[in-house]
Amino acid sequence: MTKTELVDYMAKEAKISKEQALIAFNSFIEGIKDALQFENGKVQLTGFGTFSTVHRNERKGRNPGTGEEITIPAQNTVKFKPGKNLKDAVE
Repeated sequence: MTKTELVDYMAKEAKISKEQALIAFNSFIEGIKDALQFENGKVQLTGFGTFSTVHRNERKGRNPGTGEEITIPAQNTVKFKPGKNLKDAVE
């Protein structure tokens, strides 16, 4: 499902215009991004899942094409842990 298809679905289910659904969707995404920017940011959506930030330390890796050893820099990344309702819906 693409963003456009999801916005169309939201508009249909909520009985609102596609423009209103797009504004709501974009606000939702921005809210999650803003919350995750704080140190140890976490967004918990009960029944759906939890988004959290994780720090990955610098580590050694290998270029698969050449076999050359490289250093992968430290970085912050986002982790998602699905909730029980989402897991059950997918099964």
